[in-house]
Amino acid sequence: MNPDIQAYNNGQTATDQEICDLLATTIDMELPEAESKIWHAHPVWFLDGNPIVGYSKQKKGIRLMFWSGADFDEERLNIWGEKFKDASVFYISPSEIEINDLKRWIQKSRVIQWDYKNIVKRKGRLEKLK
Repeated sequence: MNPDIQAYNNGQTATDQEICDLLATTIDMELPEAESKIWHAHPVWFLDGNPIVGYSKQKKGIRLMFWSGADFDEERLNIWGEKFKDASVFYISPSEIEINDLKRWIQKSRVIQWDYKNIVKRKGRLEKLK
């Protein structure tokens, strides 16, 4: 695991750290080619410079977000806005994480991608990559 991500996880409460460690370990296993780092103060994984998946501590729990998740057609992923293509799920306990769902979502994140890397250059307009 990326040492900066491990430090982020270690800074959480015991339960949240367990959630974060499980998410990071699974993402690392399922996306071995991804670059992982702390981005905007949260762990994020990138493919070819494009943000794919990440998580953050929020009031409702640990939010797992997929940047292109709105197109995954997954009932458990919540779509919040209309401008972007992100979707997420919140966890307050490690037991809520369905590993098979998580792995499926991660695999979908590899093949369904919107180009967030160039969103500023395109003045906020997203284009589908895959």
